[in-house]
Order: sequence, then structure tokens, then C-alpha cells
Amino acid sequence: MEVRALTKNVRISPEKARHVSRLIQGKSVVEALAIVDLSPRKAARLLGDTLRSAVANAENNNDVNRARLMVKTVMVGPGPIIKRFQPRARGSAGRIRKRTSHLEVILTDIK
Repeated sequence: MEVRALTKNVRISPEKARHVSRLIQGKSVVEALAIVDLSPRKAARLLGDTLRSAVANAENNNDVNRARLMVKTVMVGPGPIIKRFQPRARGSAGRIRKRTSHLEVILTDIK
């Protein structure tokens, strides 16, 4: 049984979010929640919200205990890029790309 939660258009670059996603992949839910609560990164807070949503989906929809859940995969994909321009020297403009991410957490129960 797999349960998933998806958060779209999060204002963090996928490269930064993948650092935290590698830490919690393959861990139990209790351990993964402890990791994201103690990590000082913005990505940890955002992935923690998605992880809590997946746990709530499992508890409410499938009636599974939190202690029996494990993080199967955490996927961080690129979202739409917000494009801005910064004035530069001699009348030119420099492009600024504000990257966004789609976060997906898939949980499975421990057999």
C-alpha cells in the first residue's frame, strides 16, 4: 500500500530541496520527521509539511498507524521558472531566474 502527497510550485530551487530529500529517503516516518524538524534549511520545513500531509492521508484514508510507515521515495522536480530582470551596466539587463519546485513524498507500510 502506497500513500502520496504532492506540493506544487514551492519557491525553492530543486537543487537545494534535493539535499534534504536524500536525507529522509528510506527512513521510517518517525525518524524522517525528526530529521526535518531539526534541520535548519528552508527545504526541510517545506518537505516536512509535505511529509506530514502524506502521513495524514495514510492515517485518515487507509487507517494505518504512523509507526508502521516508511518513506519510500521523495521526488523533487522542477516547477515553472519566474523570470525577472536586473538592470546592469550600460543599459543592458541581466536575467534572474527564480526557480520553483514540485515536491512529492511516497510512503509505504512496513510489512
